[in-house]
Amino acid sequence: MMTAAFHTLGCKVNQYDTQAMRELMIQAGYIPVSFQEEADVYVLNTCTVTGTGDRKSLQLARRIKREHPASLLVLCGCLAQKQGERLQGETGADLILGTQFRGQIVQLIEQVRDQGKPVCAVAPLTEGMPFESLNISEVSGHTRATVKIQEGCNNRCTYCIIPAVRGPIRSRPLEDLQSEVIRLREKGFCEIVLTGIHLASYGKEMQGQPFSLIDAIRVVHEIDGIERIRLGSMEPVIASEAFCQELVALPKVCPQFHLALQSGSDSVLARMKRRYNTSQYLAAVDRLKAAFPTAAFTTDILTGFPGETEEEYQQTRDFIQQVGYARIHVFPYSPREDTPAAAMPGQLSARRKEQRSRELISLGNHVARQYLSSWLGKEAQLLPEEQINGCWEGYTPEYIRVTLPSNSSCESGHMVQVRLTGFTSKGMSAELI
Repeated sequence: MMTAAFHTLGCKVNQYDTQAMRELMIQAGYIPVSFQEEADVYVLNTCTVTGTGDRKSLQLARRIKREHPASLLVLCGCLAQKQGERLQGETGADLILGTQFRGQIVQLIEQVRDQGKPVCAVAPLTEGMPFESLNISEVSGHTRATVKIQEGCNNRCTYCIIPAVRGPIRSRPLEDLQSEVIRLREKGFCEIVLTGIHLASYGKEMQGQPFSLIDAIRVVHEIDGIERIRLGSMEPVIASEAFCQELVALPKVCPQFHLALQSGSDSVLARMKRRYNTSQYLAAVDRLKAAFPTAAFTTDILTGFPGETEEEYQQTRDFIQQVGYARIHVFPYSPREDTPAAAMPGQLSARRKEQRSRELISLGNHVARQYLSSWLGKEAQLLPEEQINGCWEGYTPEYIRVTLPSNSSCESGHMVQVRLTGFTSKGMSAELI
């Protein structure tokens, strides 16, 4: 029997794609092993969103080829789509598999073996191309499964390479989504996270029978045994009054919203060509808070964008505190090849970008602690997931990670009511009610 090892860099969409390829290879007879073990095939799903993603992908690919020269190396994902055959020359990979043809991974590996030479399965990403039908039935989590429902982005923000490596928007058919969630429920998963490259675009390319993100949420909501629905990253423009009212009518939806920000400065947002300003963002937050009073907000911040002045940087700091995020992810800007921002004047030094990143991470930790403090002594619904060192751990609907005492009587996947009593390094402690 052949063995295969898998490793994912980057986002939840990449994680889903890796799991789908893993299951296809298992069905073909491959035995999965740890990425740290000797394997016949290594599958590395790459990332190119930032310079860090590029470096990690290349370093890991070269190390695999150096340490396991007799093994077959498959590089897939965004960096593979971006560089194509060039990546094969840089890493010695045997199969370059971009952001298409992942469903054919088994056949392509066989082609490499039969021909005895590398294969590059990268093709242009064109308008009208279909959503690639990938499926999963298992994930490594205990109660929560991420399901990919959308691919691609049409927005063309000036800093972002994603439209070039993921292509135009396309959406998963509702019946396909329903079938996968039913399979996952039968495996014991009771919380579903809907994710995509640009989730707010779900259904927008459809002609004749258009559907929207709300329709996808409703399909999952109607499946018996699904207790929670969590949404992946969205732009604030989706949070209209109508959307919020439709969402609040679906009680399985978790009041935790990852609204992409990138910058708290209107002038920087304009240079980024984002589709909103800070006033519109705050209006979206207010509408969601009105519908979900306990809502938690998380976001991404891209600091050190070309020309970002001290005043613009301070505007971002002020905005973070104004929203009061439960968690922020901070990334220093890195120029992406062939994007408009890479040629903009006023490129900041690496030192300045790293300094601002560290400061924003520190600020993010501070506002996150303030958010958690607001829950002290309050009750919450907890979905226990696993036992760690004898203590049950899980998440509230607002995505607060909670630890219960070791003597707590719980069962994975069965809701309990708790009172939040203190802080831990991961989140908060609680007691059963």
